[in-house]
Amino acid sequence: MKQTMSLRMPSYLNKALQDICDDEKISKNQFILSALSEKIASLQTVDIIEKKAKEASRESFLDALKNISSNEPKESDKLD
Repeated sequence: MKQTMSLRMPSYLNKALQDICDDEKISKNQFILSALSEKIASLQTVDIIEKKAKEASRESFLDALKNISSNEPKESDKLD
């Protein structure tokens, strides 16, 4: 379901938004929806990480580290 929303913003932001949208050849609506989606995803990611961190334990982390190979990486995997 789509809804309409009024948005008040300072004229300098509206001008900056319009300039960007003109350069990118997108509508203001498309830009705002994209920016809003990115911000919501970012905040939700932080919430998920914080929840996982609360469930974590030092012991399980140390156990996981024991399973990591101590071999040198292949030549093709090394960073120059």
